[in-house]
Amino acid sequence: MSDLPRRAVTRSAKLATLPLGFAGRAALGLGKRIGGKSAEIVAEEIQQRTAEQIFKVLGELKGGAMKLGQALSIFEAALPAEIVGPYRATLTRLQDAAPPLPTSAVHKVLTEQLGPNWRDHFLSFDDQPTAAASIGQVHKAVWHDGREAAVKIQYPGAGKALLGDFAQLARLGKLFGALLPGLDIKAVLAELRERIAEELDYLREAEAQHAFALEFHNDPDFHVPDVIAANEMVLVTEWMDGTPLSRIITGGTKDERDHAGLLFVRFLFCSPARVGMLHADPHPGNFRMLPNGKLGILDFGAVNRMPDGYPMVFGQLTRIFNQGDMGTVVNGLRDEGFIRPGIEIDHDALRGFLAPYVEPTAVEEFTFSREWLQDQFASVTDLRPTNVVRQLNLPVSYVLIHRVHAAGVGVLCQLGATARFRDEVVRWVPGFTDDTGDTDDTEALAAT
Repeated sequence: MSDLPRRAVTRSAKLATLPLGFAGRAALGLGKRIGGKSAEIVAEEIQQRTAEQIFKVLGELKGGAMKLGQALSIFEAALPAEIVGPYRATLTRLQDAAPPLPTSAVHKVLTEQLGPNWRDHFLSFDDQPTAAASIGQVHKAVWHDGREAAVKIQYPGAGKALLGDFAQLARLGKLFGALLPGLDIKAVLAELRERIAEELDYLREAEAQHAFALEFHNDPDFHVPDVIAANEMVLVTEWMDGTPLSRIITGGTKDERDHAGLLFVRFLFCSPARVGMLHADPHPGNFRMLPNGKLGILDFGAVNRMPDGYPMVFGQLTRIFNQGDMGTVVNGLRDEGFIRPGIEIDHDALRGFLAPYVEPTAVEEFTFSREWLQDQFASVTDLRPTNVVRQLNLPVSYVLIHRVHAAGVGVLCQLGATARFRDEVVRWVPGFTDDTGDTDDTEALAAT
């Protein structure tokens, strides 16, 4: 892991560059105002440079900083490509090419966690990892009963580094306030810190994965490998072969991509109703297409526990948006905390921003594409204070739901999938269909 900042002093120094850099840019702005530039132009320049600095530093760090960057993807989409381009590239490098632990370190962790006779648990164990990510890596093995297994090992010190990031990031509230004045960054950080602590506990992940495996056992659409054994830092599950979704994206036929996209959406929408949990890390590396046509799902470290399924208001606001009543939508979003007190939102701008998330539910069949997504976000890619994205807040209860939907739309656009996605929302999201009889939407929303 030599090419990534790991030591606490290094990570603190990286994060500490943010407020110093911002102060310097503010002083530069004052000089320009004295020199005759308008206050609005200077403000936009400072905001843009602040964004550049924030995304640059977050992109260079693993752990909590990277998780925050992922959670803020709703705002990242509204910032100019020249700002977030290097950041996205760094995130991709971190996610897809995390350097593996040396074999000696792997053996040390297994000895500490499973005892000096850890090899007795396995008929064979491959020292070369098959995958590496932000907090751990996976090795292929054969369990002592003959089952092929995936052994996930947590990096030593990963927890301390992750949680340490949040202590540093909590000091940057004013910076994010300058860039995104509608965002309650402290609440977002608190929620993410709690979720990260959960991801570090492999026993908790094992519990979630086992629940999914039981629910989807012999399911016609999905397969989840069951858990074999676990403790806090080592997780052993059944091995699952299949074609990575990333390969379907780059080389699949149109029919294969459409089928994968439909199952992907069905899984994300049906899980809260069927399992009481939402898989909260839906990037292509966590999904496989199996030879029998099923979608295989991996990595349950990040889940949003939703025992009552999707919130009723979520489906109601989606339906009301499609009916064109933006006044009720704004009131509903304000009640849910997406619009903070004192913030006024332009209805047309809000409609343009929400369209990528809602438009696919308005028609019987929809085709996702990169071009469509770029067109949708074209109207919000500026840093002016009136930009609707800068005025929105991300409520704590929706942090992971947003992560899933934002990432999900991106995956579907990469697939270029065409399917009857609306049917899945009708089936699994309460409130989307009008089952309130003659009660109008405003009264139904207020009752909810």
